[in-house]
Parts: sequence; C-alpha cells; structure tokens
Amino acid sequence: MKKVLVTGGLGFIGSHTVVELQNKGFEVVIVDDLSNSSIEVIEGITAITNQKPIFEKLDLKNKSSVAQFFRAHKDISGVIHFAASKAVGESVNNPLLYYENNLNTLIYMMKEVLNLNTQNFIFSSSCTVYGQADEMPITENAPVKPAESPYGNTKQIGEEIIRDVCNVEPHLNVIALRYFNPIGAHSTAKIGELPIGIPQNLVPFITQTGAGLRDCLSVFGDDYPTPDGTCLRDYIHVVDLAKAHVVALQRLLDNKQESNFETFNIGTGVGSSVLDVIKSFERVSGKSLNYKIAPRRKGDVISAYADTKKANSVLGWKAKSTLDDAMSSAWNWEKTIRNL
Repeated sequence: MKKVLVTGGLGFIGSHTVVELQNKGFEVVIVDDLSNSSIEVIEGITAITNQKPIFEKLDLKNKSSVAQFFRAHKDISGVIHFAASKAVGESVNNPLLYYENNLNTLIYMMKEVLNLNTQNFIFSSSCTVYGQADEMPITENAPVKPAESPYGNTKQIGEEIIRDVCNVEPHLNVIALRYFNPIGAHSTAKIGELPIGIPQNLVPFITQTGAGLRDCLSVFGDDYPTPDGTCLRDYIHVVDLAKAHVVALQRLLDNKQESNFETFNIGTGVGSSVLDVIKSFERVSGKSLNYKIAPRRKGDVISAYADTKKANSVLGWKAKSTLDDAMSSAWNWEKTIRNL
C-alpha cells in the first residue's frame, strides 16, 4: 500500500477524499490542527471504510513540527494539501489570518516534500483564482484576474509559488485542482460538512434553516445580471470532487503528467443560481425554506462555472451527481447530526 499524506484530512473535502483513498487501497495519514474540524470525523471515516486512518494533530504553521513530522514519515508517496482557511467573507474581514495560514503552511509543506524520494503533490486550489471571468464556462486558460478576496488571492499566490518551485525542481510533480463549489455529504451520512459556528457557505446555511437552527436564510443580492438576479455557481457533489483527487494522484504516481505542474477545473459545467439551490432543497426535503433578499456581499463574483473538458478528457474524470443528489445527501446529513 502506498502511503498518502492528507493535510486538513478531517475537514469537509479532506474527509471524503480520505474515504475514497482508503477505498482504493491507499494507506492514509491525516494531519489536522482541528481548528475547523472535529476529531469525531475519524469515527465516520472508519465506519465507512472499516479502516482507521493514521492521525496526527499538527499545526502546519509551526515549521519545526512540519519538519519533525516528515522525518518520521519518509515513505510518503504523495501529499494532498487541503489545510487552509477557506471562507471568502471571513478573509475580507481578517486578511492576515488567511495569508499566514494559507501561504506559510504551503511553503513549509513544499520544503519538506522536496526531501522525499517521491515528490507528488496535489494542491487544493479554487475557481476564485479566475476572479470575475470574462467568459462562461471558465477554461483553464482563462486569464487569472485580480482576486476578489484575500482568500482567492492566497490561492493565486499559492499557485505562483508552486509554479516557481516546479520550474527549478524537475523531480517535483504537482497538480492543482481548481474546484468550484463543493456541497453534499457521503451517502451513508457518516461524514459531511460540519461548520463551526455560523456557516460561511450556502448549503449548510440552507440545511440548518430547514432544520430550524436558523430563522431565515439571507440571499445576498437579487439584482445581478443573471437569469433570476442571484449569483451563479457550479455546485459539485463532494464525493465526485474527492474522486477527482484520487484520479489526479494516480496520474502522478503513474508518471502520466504532460508537465510537472498541471491545472484542472473540477466542476459540473452547470451554473446554478442561489434560488436554484433553494428550490432544489425544497424539492428533496419537501420543506418550504424561509429566506429573504439581503444586500450584495463584498467579495462575491457574479457567476462562475467550469468548462470541464480538460478534466473529462485528460484526467478521465467526470462529475456524476446532480444538484438534487447533492442537496438530498446534505439534508440527510443534517437530519442525522440533528437527530431529526
């Protein structure tokens, strides 16, 4: 079994990726500082896969701790780096937190990866690197525009750091997956999105409102130049996204990459509005959702959905789940954790 390090592996996307890795026979080591996740997630992963991943609580902002970890795990064949702060609104309000957490951790990780015998690295990037793109759907060749938020800027800078290192380190192989909007939960309802405090993302706010934890959902702006006036996004089921990471890692392990730094858009190719997502929830839950129109939110782009041809043809990966599939799994997860 090849050993894979997953940083932020107890988070939303990380935990689902750990499940898919273990289902494919990889030995997984999770590093997480538990700042935005829960130790109980390990139980959910173990219940799904019948295999308990190795776990180390570690703050990747501590350079010496990162070096010490890699000294103890010299046999890692690949790294999937999720660990980062990821809320657009929070990054606008607290930019230094985002620059410290998202860039320092990446730099310390890459320094250690360069000392490994096998230097395979999957970077958790984002469609935010495109800013407000000129054309939809967005291809990988779309110009990288000024970021709309500090979070988006950390992903742009992160890719620049990786590109510069790859230019001088021919043995380093990196794939950056630029994903769009992950939603949903595992079909078993053993793991899912578990925001701490007030959710920063749309779908957990919807499901919490549906469950009665929130009085009302705010829809930020209904005057955008879109079919119904609300923002358009490409909502991808988290399990489809997790599988993309396994496919990308296997591409590196099989030495199939065309260059030592590749980028892929990971989405469905379909733009859904905020109101589309609300209607989907109402369909799958049978509930009427209480929502109101609120002012636009700083940092939001009007629309962003992926051109997925490159991921479909080069990676051999394709999203399979519908918006209703994802919303149904998110609602089942919410009901499970609330004992509804």
